[in-house]
Amino acid sequence: MAVSSGPVYEVTHKIDRAIVADFDLWLHEHAEEMLSVQGIHRVNIHVAGDTDDGSAMRVSHYHFDNDEHLATYLDGPAATMRLEADRQFGEQFSVSRRVLHRAGEFHENLKPESKCLNCGTTLAGQYCGHCGQRAQNRLISIWELIRDAFGDLLELDSRLWRTLIPLTIRPGKLTRDYLEGRRARYMPPFRTYLVLSIVFFLVAFFDPTEEFGVFLNTAEPSPAAEQNNPSPTQEFRDGVNDGLTAEGDSDEDDSEFVSPESATPEQVAGSDQGVSIQIDRDGTTANRNCDDIDAEDLPEWMSAWMTADRLQAMCERVFADDGKAFAGKLLDNVPAALIALLPLMAFILKILYPLSKRYYVEHVLFVVHFHAFVFLILTLQILFARLTSLLTLSGTLATITSVAVTLYIPVYFFRSMRRVYQQHWFVTFLKFVVLTLAYTIGLLVILMITAALAAFTI
Repeated sequence: MAVSSGPVYEVTHKIDRAIVADFDLWLHEHAEEMLSVQGIHRVNIHVAGDTDDGSAMRVSHYHFDNDEHLATYLDGPAATMRLEADRQFGEQFSVSRRVLHRAGEFHENLKPESKCLNCGTTLAGQYCGHCGQRAQNRLISIWELIRDAFGDLLELDSRLWRTLIPLTIRPGKLTRDYLEGRRARYMPPFRTYLVLSIVFFLVAFFDPTEEFGVFLNTAEPSPAAEQNNPSPTQEFRDGVNDGLTAEGDSDEDDSEFVSPESATPEQVAGSDQGVSIQIDRDGTTANRNCDDIDAEDLPEWMSAWMTADRLQAMCERVFADDGKAFAGKLLDNVPAALIALLPLMAFILKILYPLSKRYYVEHVLFVVHFHAFVFLILTLQILFARLTSLLTLSGTLATITSVAVTLYIPVYFFRSMRRVYQQHWFVTFLKFVVLTLAYTIGLLVILMITAALAAFTI
């Protein structure tokens, strides 16, 4: 077969699976139309493998006689043909284009029985018809690596923004579209959940000045400044420590806990083993005795495992360093605890909608999208609060934003239920109340179990 040395105009289409049949029909009609363009002597259409997001892929090669004919086409009929495709299929497909030269050399080097290096399928062109990989290796540029790494972030029409925007302002839309088959335009649900959860925990509980202060040469903050502007991680730990203090025997509110390691000899003198010392600001002392723990009131099945000796050892480990190790362990386990909450809430939805004819996994999808939204909105709220603090703006603005987010989350939840399950608002409201109550109880139980595991594993 004679092969022209002219340029090859390569067009790659990523197509929503829902329109593959209609798109293939259009593409073959378009190929016939392209053969009437001056300078095009051959058109090849390759069926490539599906992409990672489930989209179909078609690769078209338009062989031109020379570069002048290609330039004439790009300056003229190309724009009209692109508008026609956009008008007919809209956002259900995406296109990338490039020009290949020395196509003749490629085909001369390609042996008739060449095999794909990836899957072993016999090749009939530049791409494997089974997996879509190129028939020959080629080096990639640094720019292509950067584009692959940050393309979704920098492209306004990428799947990242097409996912985050409706996730934030259009309750239930992602779930509804996914269940109806419109999936290729969005990020996969569980990938969205994992990415947003990681970002949330990094933003909420990671303090660079605390973790890398030695590298940043930050000065040690004064106790007064640290008290007025605590980090989110420190706030969480303080909350845990306050809860531990509230369970003690002290009658003073302005007490300060002192661990045995940091106590002076005078403070330790006269104390028994297993006793934590608490020193009030007025100089008086109060004892927190881990020996007083009583396991007799626990249920029989629990007391057989949580003996008095184990509870005492746990108590001493928790109070040994002001609860810092316990708080850190609890923070490490919270993400896994929230994942465990997903199937539980999906089961409650399955009970609340017995006649919806939806599979259990569809309810899981609803909960996954809602949790992803919560991570996203809380991350934005935290970043806004830190921005107002950095710009020394009024704290009232951050407070108003926090209240607005607190009110928006249940409203979003209710509207998501309405859009996905499409029941009357009053029936949806009753189920919303039941689900919210179950969600609160489930969250508390999961966190209590997580706290117990953290206490026994520090």
